[in-house]
Amino acid sequence: MLTTLRTRLFNPNTRQKLLAFASLIALLVFFSLASPNFLQTDNLVAILQATAVNGVLAIACTFVIITAGIDLSVGTLMTFCAVMAGVVLTYLGLPLWLGVVTAIASGALCGWVSGMLIAKLKIPPFIATLGMMMLLKGLSLVISGTKPIYFNDTPGFSDISQESLIGLLLPSLPIPNAVLILFAVALASALLLGKTLLGRYTFALGSNEEAVRLSGVNVDFWKVVVYATSGAICGIAGLLIASRLNSAQPALGQGYELDAIAAVVIGGTSLSGGAGTILGTIIGAFIMSVLTNGLRILSVAQEWQTVVTGAIIILAVYADILRRRRG
Repeated sequence: MLTTLRTRLFNPNTRQKLLAFASLIALLVFFSLASPNFLQTDNLVAILQATAVNGVLAIACTFVIITAGIDLSVGTLMTFCAVMAGVVLTYLGLPLWLGVVTAIASGALCGWVSGMLIAKLKIPPFIATLGMMMLLKGLSLVISGTKPIYFNDTPGFSDISQESLIGLLLPSLPIPNAVLILFAVALASALLLGKTLLGRYTFALGSNEEAVRLSGVNVDFWKVVVYATSGAICGIAGLLIASRLNSAQPALGQGYELDAIAAVVIGGTSLSGGAGTILGTIIGAFIMSVLTNGLRILSVAQEWQTVVTGAIIILAVYADILRRRRG
């Protein structure tokens, strides 16, 4: 038993998750000491709300990055799904459940298109998803007429993200529903990666795609499924951010992919594919949200916040390179 425990503790992936968790604790302690406003209830709720959106996007990226791919379109895809929900709920006046289904289905369809471009047309993931990012940004502006779509006439839509089921039972814990949705998506994704055929092929594609192809597996099909799954999860993120703002903002979204990818890499998912966990991604998402919020609380200029985010991405990628060399 002691040997097994030692093996797990010295496993590179386990060390990375422990290091990420220790970094999260260190950030919480630092910002708590640096500003008395950091631990206020409203600020903690704001951190949870931000983490919910970024965390769901990071989970979507995790599927793709495990296959050794990349998806630069997750931010604008999130916005596009929010806009499509706005079209169904505000413009057409259809029921709430249909808007939810439309957002998720729109994400899955766009993910399917990205997967087809990569798997069938052999366009590199970076280029395919970069093109999809620009395409979706333009479509969001065209469909919405470059104006926000508000959900004021859709009862219950803002409750998706802002209400607190836990707060109704425990008023001292006003944890928003968005956080519950984040953990539900995380649990479902962890089971999907760990217990299903899709999960096994996701890791296999990232480890050695050619070997999987030679074993008779339809690699193109499973790659498309991975991107479609990622897109559907982006649809959930679109619902969360639209519910949080009570509107679909067509100009929003670009830049979210950086925080999402950073969260995935900080959480221990390898950019070379074949390794990664949903738990690590969630820890990475909390690190990014706490860092961004803490810098804002300390009145650090927006441009310097961007500098810090870029530096973290570089360090996280370099740490991933070191892990693979030692492995």
